[in-house]
Amino acid sequence: MKIRTVIFLLLISAGSSLSAQNFDPAAVEKIERTLSSDAMQGRATFTPGIEKAADYIGTQFRQAGLKTLDGGSSYRQPFTMLATKPVSASAIIDGQTLSADHVVVVSASPQIKIDDHSGFEKAYIRAGAAFGPEVLRYIKAKKNTLVLVDSSFARSFPRLARFTRQQFKSDNTIVFLLTSADPATYSITAEQEVTERTLANVVGILPGNSKKNEYVIFSGHYDHLGIGKPDDKGDSIYNGANDDASGTTAVIMLARYFAKKKNNARTLVFATFTAEEIGEFGSEYFSNQFDPSKVMAMFNIEMIGTESKWGTNSAYITGYERTDMGKILEKNLKGSGFSFHPDPYPRENLFYRSDNATLAKQGVPAHTISTSKMDSEKYYHTAGDEMSTLDMKNMAAIIRSIAISSKSIVDGKDTPSRVDTQQLR
Repeated sequence: MKIRTVIFLLLISAGSSLSAQNFDPAAVEKIERTLSSDAMQGRATFTPGIEKAADYIGTQFRQAGLKTLDGGSSYRQPFTMLATKPVSASAIIDGQTLSADHVVVVSASPQIKIDDHSGFEKAYIRAGAAFGPEVLRYIKAKKNTLVLVDSSFARSFPRLARFTRQQFKSDNTIVFLLTSADPATYSITAEQEVTERTLANVVGILPGNSKKNEYVIFSGHYDHLGIGKPDDKGDSIYNGANDDASGTTAVIMLARYFAKKKNNARTLVFATFTAEEIGEFGSEYFSNQFDPSKVMAMFNIEMIGTESKWGTNSAYITGYERTDMGKILEKNLKGSGFSFHPDPYPRENLFYRSDNATLAKQGVPAHTISTSKMDSEKYYHTAGDEMSTLDMKNMAAIIRSIAISSKSIVDGKDTPSRVDTQQLR
């Protein structure tokens, strides 16, 4: 064997070893174990557990050498939300009175009084619709709206009250009525207590070397459901190991990797969001701080701890057909043994159900990478979503593949096409 060939092979071996070391499953496990531990109490928004998680993520960003978003001392990106507590509600439709539990109001006002002369748009959540996404769609639209929810959602409707307790300050009011009627006349009154509360995303920056004003975002949400009713094993902590401590772990690992390399042309933003589980409020606030024309790509990472439907060394990309970003990632992964696939669950509308949605709606090639089997993910939103159910080796391989696949975008050599905002939904 020629000496030149031997040297070449040694260089490849050294590079492979370094790459493997950067994405060591043991390092992945250490972060994942901390974030999904009982000490974090399920990381519910507005709890001591999520504060502890935010401190931990900030420490990891500092140790990686990231800069803060605003040049200050904290990696937290604080913002305020309104917390509402219903006091009373009543509705009369076509002369018939509805009980208070058939009325949910989303408003920043302590006192609400509307009728059919108030100029509200009328909308519908009909039987068979995707209840959660439809509710979120009307809330995000920020229009004065009366939403008539079909009575077939009677079991889901109580969750709506819990889901809408937190909101951004807004001049608009959305009223949800549980009824199969389509009233010609209505009169609705409600009273609620309204308080402001502060919460925070955790964000770190790695400035670009030659294209500082072009941004590539790596993100995941770090909140989960907190403490609930005990399951049949007596476990009441919803640890959220897969959802989404796995994505947050990926963001931290990617921050370490790129901070060591220090050769990124574009500025890299590493963001972990709060309040995803109650309406994607953290990512909405974060995304609206950017000029979307300067965001070249967003890699949102959501639930990568379990195997995809294709097995190990694979994941899917939501909204794959919306831009050519997936094709770029595939090109960069050629020969790696890892494969990305289009989202196999189009009926779930996942492209607009995760933290990539706000920027995607503004035309940014912002996609979510996931392995979650949406039709059979056994521990989704249960107390059983614990680290013991995850595959650390496969998770490390996914994170490594995200790093490799993003290379030409991070280097400024490839720029994905934009989402056609005329074809949203």
